[in-house]
Amino acid sequence: MDWQPIILTFRLALVTTIILFFVSLPLAYWLAFTRSKTKPILEALITMPLVLPPTVIGFYLLVAFSPAYQFGGWLESIGLRFAFTFPGLVVASIIYSLPFMVQPIQSGLSNLPPSLREASYILGKTKISTLTHVLLPNIKPSLLTGIVLAFAHTIGEFGVVLMIGGNIPGKTKVASIAIYDEVESMNYAMANNYSLVLFSVTFVILILVYLANGGYFNQISK
Repeated sequence: MDWQPIILTFRLALVTTIILFFVSLPLAYWLAFTRSKTKPILEALITMPLVLPPTVIGFYLLVAFSPAYQFGGWLESIGLRFAFTFPGLVVASIIYSLPFMVQPIQSGLSNLPPSLREASYILGKTKISTLTHVLLPNIKPSLLTGIVLAFAHTIGEFGVVLMIGGNIPGKTKVASIAIYDEVESMNYAMANNYSLVLFSVTFVILILVYLANGGYFNQISK
């Protein structure tokens, strides 16, 4: 069994999740507390990956990053190439998994009592200090849910990564594409090996999240 697609998959999921966390925090904070009329538009854009076919997103990203078009040509001129590269997979994964990180954090922040923020501001705390030292510690389950959902969702991507990354061994061939290749070759035993690894890892991760959010580890430590 070739472990390269598995390693590349988890590398992609880890890098994507880390970047998504720092991108999603300000977005979720703004969406949770803003009264701007543009909020529904931004929420709709963020939610689009949940309803659009992955190939649609992958196609438009491929067109955008292609050197044959203006934006892709400009990226190429400054030394950036995203089509059929690992950085391109990361960008596509960030866009495709964005709602899985933003929405749990936004929901957690929205459900906090307004008095928490008000008390923090009265004590002279800035918005950033309030977010990091007051709000985030009170939404740990939401943070954990967002991180795990984004990570697990990235592991299972197929259409987006196939469109933007292709099938280059060691560079863009992730586990989901490897499974597809093995099925196409009627090598079901190898496809099962890849599938079993992904299934087992994601299942264990989700079980741990449910246990953590349910307070199971706190109960057994007492």
